[in-house]
Amino acid sequence: MIWKRLVLTLEMIKFEHSVFALPFALTGALLAVRQGGVTWREAAWKLVWIVVAMVAARSAAMAFNRLVDASLDGRNPRTRTRHLPAGLLTRAFAWAFVAGAAVLFFAAAWMLNPLCLHLAPVALVVVLFYSFTKRFTSFSHLVLGFSLGIAPAAAWIAVRGSLDPRILWLTAAVTLWTGGFDIIYACQDYDFDGAEGLFSLPRALGIAGALRVAQALHVLMIACLAALVVSLELGALAIAGIVAVAGLLLYEHHLVKPHDLSRVNAAFFTMNGYVSVLFFLFWAADMFLGTKL
Repeated sequence: MIWKRLVLTLEMIKFEHSVFALPFALTGALLAVRQGGVTWREAAWKLVWIVVAMVAARSAAMAFNRLVDASLDGRNPRTRTRHLPAGLLTRAFAWAFVAGAAVLFFAAAWMLNPLCLHLAPVALVVVLFYSFTKRFTSFSHLVLGFSLGIAPAAAWIAVRGSLDPRILWLTAAVTLWTGGFDIIYACQDYDFDGAEGLFSLPRALGIAGALRVAQALHVLMIACLAALVVSLELGALAIAGIVAVAGLLLYEHHLVKPHDLSRVNAAFFTMNGYVSVLFFLFWAADMFLGTKL
């Protein structure tokens, strides 16, 4: 019975979508190893705990979001079949899952280094706070972006025990990327958000205006990645990775039109999964093969 409820909880939080931010976190970790002073044996164990921390934090945040939004989800035609409003899971079990994921997150931070443990409460507050933001700001998309964007910087800290400001270019890139695709996703709830008095950029600017902002955020993302290449002196494969990401984002925006949102799920789920995985593969190859400009 408990196993069945756990499986339902993992379905509820879209556990498989951990792939969105995890490759960026792993990229941050590999970039930190690349700076030297850390053996690959040490790095391997750190990578394991980075993955545990990342998945646990996201799981806690997603389950918390479902709890906070349960009443809204029940009134939204698009989301009323989600597990909590549909009665497939109890709120008590979801709260227990949040607590368990949070404990696992703190345990992983403790296994990494003292600075990670000290910063863990701050990180958890950031990722949980997002769930409230659409109730008072149209910039909730960027708060979600920052919740994912701190992952590569956190991974750098996990490997090195300190923060190098250069990795913040990757934090900015992930923040802009996530904010952009969340704006696209939010266009689906334009009418519902208006009726409920919720805030979003589609509500503030209209769907066409919001999609233009999403495009601008993704252009800025590419600029941040280019700045990271320069600051860390990466090579040709890293640049090829940026080109691949830019091409995927261009296609993502091609899929969604102000008058046709029928392919939002393809743009949101499929394309962004490709973006993060391909980015990691190109950049990891660049670091391991030592390509040059």
